[in-house]
Amino acid sequence: MTQAKTGDTVRIHYTGTLQDGSTFDSSEGRDPLEFEVGSGQIIPGLDGALPGMEVGEKKVVNVACEDAYGPVQPGMRQAVPRESIPPEIDLQTGMQLQMQSSEGQVLPVTVVEMTEEKVTLDANHPLAGQDLVFEIELVAVGE
Repeated sequence: MTQAKTGDTVRIHYTGTLQDGSTFDSSEGRDPLEFEVGSGQIIPGLDGALPGMEVGEKKVVNVACEDAYGPVQPGMRQAVPRESIPPEIDLQTGMQLQMQSSEGQVLPVTVVEMTEEKVTLDANHPLAGQDLVFEIELVAVGE
């Protein structure tokens, strides 16, 4: 059977869950996820589980937060004056917004706290600090 190795283009079906069993992402009902093994296109903890897998093989992969989206970084939270948010935006806790860095890079942020004067925005990935579990099936290995 064909085994996946670094540099191969592979297709996998997957279901990603949190430690409490709740699903955060899945390829169910969609085409398999296609990527190059070892290229950094997916999180390291999942990428590293693929070499040696055979087409049709299934496995459960436990990924520590350090090998997923990293730990929560307090420096990625920032309080901004409420008046710096356009008034037409109906702010809600949990709402996703986009900020632009001083270098012009667009950053997705989440509203995590609001007062009359300030809005606290978090630029950490929503899954930062979480250990993840993936059920994967290697569907195909290509060139």
